Amino acid sequence: MNQEIQTYNNLQTSSDKEICNLLASIICDSLPQSENKIWHAHPVWFLDGNPIVGYSKQKKGIRLMFWSGADFEEDDLNVRGEKFKDASIFYNNVSEIEAKDLKRWLKKSKEIQWDYKNIVKRKGLLQRIK
Repeated sequence: MNQEIQTYNNLQTSSDKEICNLLASIICDSLPQSENKIWHAHPVWFLDGNPIVGYSKQKKGIRLMFWSGADFEEDDLNVRGEKFKDASIFYNNVSEIEAKDLKRWLKKSKEIQWDYKNIVKRKGLLQRIK
């Protein structure tokens, strides 16, 4: 894991740090070919320069977001973006994380991708790449 991401995790409260560390560990194990870094102040994992998954601290808890998650057809990813194809879930305790579900979503994140990398070049138009 990128040192910046570990620093981000370490700055969280004790319970949020546990959540972030577990998420980062599972994501890194499931997406070993990905690049990970702090992007727009939050941990994000990329495949070929395209953002795939990330998490952030919000009022409702730790938000795990999949950029193309709206097309995963997963009921638990029920916080949908209004403009794009993202979907999220919030965690407030490490015990809420179902590793089996997270690994399934990460597998789908490799198979189902919208091209966020070139969204500016396409003036906001998203195209499916996988």
